[in-house]
Amino acid sequence: MSKIAIVTDSTSDLPKDLLKSDNIISIPLSVIFKEATYLDDGKEISIEDFYAKLKTEDDLPTTTQPTPKDFVETYTSLLKEYDSILSIHISKKMSGTINSAELAKQQMPDADIEIFDSELVHMPLGFVALAAAGMVKDGKSRDEIVEALNGLRSKINVLFVPSTLEYLKKGGRIGKAKGLIASLLEIKPILTINAGEVSQFKTTRRWNQAKIELVNSMETMITDPKKLIVSIGDSDAVEDAQEMEDRIKEKFSPRKIMRVKIGAVVGTHLGPGGIGITFYEE
Repeated sequence: MSKIAIVTDSTSDLPKDLLKSDNIISIPLSVIFKEATYLDDGKEISIEDFYAKLKTEDDLPTTTQPTPKDFVETYTSLLKEYDSILSIHISKKMSGTINSAELAKQQMPDADIEIFDSELVHMPLGFVALAAAGMVKDGKSRDEIVEALNGLRSKINVLFVPSTLEYLKKGGRIGKAKGLIASLLEIKPILTINAGEVSQFKTTRRWNQAKIELVNSMETMITDPKKLIVSIGDSDAVEDAQEMEDRIKEKFSPRKIMRVKIGAVVGTHLGPGGIGITFYEE
């Protein structure tokens, strides 16, 4: 049986304990402030220090994908132990990460590497990587895994509420929600990911209303709460995330619910104070 390595990137925001337990390799992107560049791996700058710094900076930091060299080094190391690699990454409409991975693959023509565009980011990407790792443990072939991931990708829902649109606007990641920029109203939009980019899902006027609408919207999208898997992510909004966890547990009693931190790269564009709810039915 072929030994398959699962690779993802740091925009999956998968907690380190899950990466380790599920044997997933995460290649970090980077966040660039004026005076320093930090890998998005929690080692060079903690998530707490990142958000503290983000709030005080006059200029928004930029983000950058791993280089083809980073991928070549990772792939080369893995292929000493594994027969093939399934590399699952952030939507190519949001980042050049997929492009770097494909360039690396071109430099390794004899290597058995499959690049998979999740068309997602944050825990939607994380759930896809976790599913792939689970199928590896179950002895599925790579073709079987890719086929299953194509189906899973369409089942995963995500709803983001940024505290402000300013970071998405400055970072150029507003995508199909760009019409919101022109609005002079004080709005709290609910955003989603559609066809690989950020798009508007619903508009509310107040933060508390947005949190209520998150749960109400989930209810319209869920058919069997007993099969529900939920992730609650926050970008330095712990109290709001806890409130959402309590509401979701009370409303749906999901099969599994987990809390994660929105990492530095995703947090650069979402901004501090945001929350993201990812869910699907297993």
